[in-house]
This record gives sequence, structure tokens and C-alpha cells, in this order.
Amino acid sequence: MPYVNIKVTREGVSSAQKAALISGMTELLQAVLNKDPATTVVVIDEVEMENWGIAGLPVIEYRQRHS
Repeated sequence: MPYVNIKVTREGVSSAQKAALISGMTELLQAVLNKDPATTVVVIDEVEMENWGIAGLPVIEYRQRHS
């Protein structure tokens, strides 16, 4: 039973986008690893921006420096 956990920053990901991620990930696991879609679990967690860091910086500061 594959389990996939997708974490994204909370920035307004729509229900349609989440459904596309779930569908796409399930199809990918079936195509690449021959996993049964009926037993594939995909969980999407939205993380508050202040709880997300990259390269030693809060993501907001990182983006400001690299934009």
C-alpha cells in the first residue's frame, strides 16, 4: 500500500489542484511501480509559510532574496 505525503506551503492551493495532485500521483505510482490505485493513499498537507524554511531561511525571506 503506497503512501505519499505531499507538503506545500499554504498559498491558496485549490480543491481542483489538490484533486489533480492526488490523481497524478496515483497514476505515476501505477505506471512506474505497478501499484494498485485502489490501495494508494495520497495525503496533502498545507504548511503555514512561517513554518517553512529553505537554505536556512524562512521561505518568505528566501523568495525575497532570490526574486
